[in-house]
Amino acid sequence: MSDTTVQASARAAEPAAVPTGAGSVTDRLRRPRTYAVLVGSVLLLVLPFYLDRFWLQAGLFAMAAAIGAIGLNMLTGATGQLSMGHAFFLAVGAYGYCVLAGESSTENGHAITGLGLPTWLAAILAVLLAGAAGGLFSPIAGRLRGAYLGIATLALIFIGQHVLFNAGSLTGGYNGRPVPPLSLFGFTFDDSELVVAAVPFGASEKLWYVALLALLLSALFARGVLRGRPGRAMNAIRDHRIAAGVMGVPVARYRAGVFVLSSMYAGLAGVLLALVFQRTVPEYFGMILSLEYLAMIVIGGLGSVAGAVIGAAFVSLLPQALTYYSDSLPLVSAPGTGGLAPGEASRYLYGAAVVAVVLFLPGGLTRLGATRAAGPAASKKPGEKK
Repeated sequence: MSDTTVQASARAAEPAAVPTGAGSVTDRLRRPRTYAVLVGSVLLLVLPFYLDRFWLQAGLFAMAAAIGAIGLNMLTGATGQLSMGHAFFLAVGAYGYCVLAGESSTENGHAITGLGLPTWLAAILAVLLAGAAGGLFSPIAGRLRGAYLGIATLALIFIGQHVLFNAGSLTGGYNGRPVPPLSLFGFTFDDSELVVAAVPFGASEKLWYVALLALLLSALFARGVLRGRPGRAMNAIRDHRIAAGVMGVPVARYRAGVFVLSSMYAGLAGVLLALVFQRTVPEYFGMILSLEYLAMIVIGGLGSVAGAVIGAAFVSLLPQALTYYSDSLPLVSAPGTGGLAPGEASRYLYGAAVVAVVLFLPGGLTRLGATRAAGPAASKKPGEKK
């Protein structure tokens, strides 16, 4: 057999190359996603000019929740560490900002302590304080996993609730304490009216862009972590802890580090929630809030930044929408009028959504979008003609 015949046979035996040009499946998946991101970004930038205060606050809650959900998704979705104490670190961020930025005063006969720091500095220090709280717990997080870590972090909720209700000089007790408005470069994000393009901007409109910038930076940083070497190590720990250790991944160190990072994300979400609420209340930062964050990442998709954002929007906006349209929805009405309260109805609905996602769509809502974008081309085998 000649050399030419051998070379021709070898070329024929090689698998057909997967197309990577403009008509490839990957490009067809990436193109709609890019368009959606661009259109969504433009819409988010102009929404404060058209939405009323109710929907602006609902959007602010969703963006703050998305930041906290991204942190929890890195811990639970990417690393496989179950945490039931996420609300504790949100409380650390929220109350840390109030104590650091607020002034000492007396309210309802109780003395409230405040350090009076610049609000922008207090926000940064509150995020670092939440990370420090996670660092104190990180030795436990580095050694426990699964349900054991979940039970251990559940203890943080009970400890946090006890402190929030009883440390009145720091937290204001049952009635909470006021939140100082954020001030940056001499510009205060409060209800003082500012007219932009003939539209009056209040606190919600001003905070919208702060929350949007914080969400964008948080999502980009988390995406970089998950797509880089740390993300591969985290996925290896989630999939097989012993194999990851054999390959040289410091399992305990990564678990502890991700727990600290997740706590800082929760602290930033807590600061934003406090600025939106304008008053912190201890009852809000309880076990139900932690369960809602777990529902967010399960519904949206575990281990995905986009899944955390989608799940947070679903869980945060659903009760707001039910409240707004409660007069026209069956079985949903205002509390005390015989029907389901909007908050209760929303919990039933996203509880059912969690069950549906676990049973029929294990990858979350993000996987549903990717499957539809792929279409019939994704099901074709390599080399198959159209």
